[in-house]
Amino acid sequence: MKEILRRSITGVIYIVLILSAVFLSSDAFDFLFMIFGLACLYEYKRLTGLRGYYIFLTYLILWWIFIYIVKEYDKIPINTLMTITIVVNLFLLFFLFTKKKRPFTKIEFFLIGLFYIGGGCIFLTMLPYKNNDFAKYLIIGIFILTWVNDSFAYLVGKSFGRTKLFPQVSPKKTWEGAIGGLVFSLLTAYLMARYEPIVSPKQWVILAAILVITGNLGDLIESKIKRMAGVKDSGALLPGHGGMLDRLDSLIYAAPFAYLTLNIFDYVS
Repeated sequence: MKEILRRSITGVIYIVLILSAVFLSSDAFDFLFMIFGLACLYEYKRLTGLRGYYIFLTYLILWWIFIYIVKEYDKIPINTLMTITIVVNLFLLFFLFTKKKRPFTKIEFFLIGLFYIGGGCIFLTMLPYKNNDFAKYLIIGIFILTWVNDSFAYLVGKSFGRTKLFPQVSPKKTWEGAIGGLVFSLLTAYLMARYEPIVSPKQWVILAAILVITGNLGDLIESKIKRMAGVKDSGALLPGHGGMLDRLDSLIYAAPFAYLTLNIFDYVS
């Protein structure tokens, strides 16, 4: 009971912090996720044994360039960063499913962290910017879809879960839970389309499917990194939830795919 209360209090504070930043200003939202990115990189650095502060400095330089300079003027550098980030994420997908245990070099760990986490946080921050406007309800909707998926995957999995999803990496996750989270996320996306018409109901549903599928893969990838490091949680920053990377692993991995999806919507509309 005490653990549930602790998780609930932490979850409420986390949600209030995000909503406050979104409604305060776009700069507050940008700054919050820059800090979240640093926290995730710190935990990743400990998991992988990276030394020094070079990854923090490089991330902050990339952040400043893409959030405050490039974002307003040129799509080519953004598309280049998106391509690199997606390629790194696909490499991590190969890492998830391979049975080989070849250790990564420090340079590989550095580049993976920079683009998987740093690039993911940059694109997560870029998601609400549509037509030079800060679409508050679009980013809130994306967070709601992630929370709905997490909540119903847990509830359905606990109640009906029988078939293990990926027992070598995450023994508690089940196919029933994953499908339940997806179904409820798609229903939520269709309902949200009534309140945020910046994308159509069909586009909201497609976006939800992309977020859930890639988000679940991101969660499994982070679990494998933790298993490789021999730890249960990436950190202890969020009582009852583990570390910041534990909390954001799904969204960070899904962000560049969601950004690409939204740009495809703009292109075909």
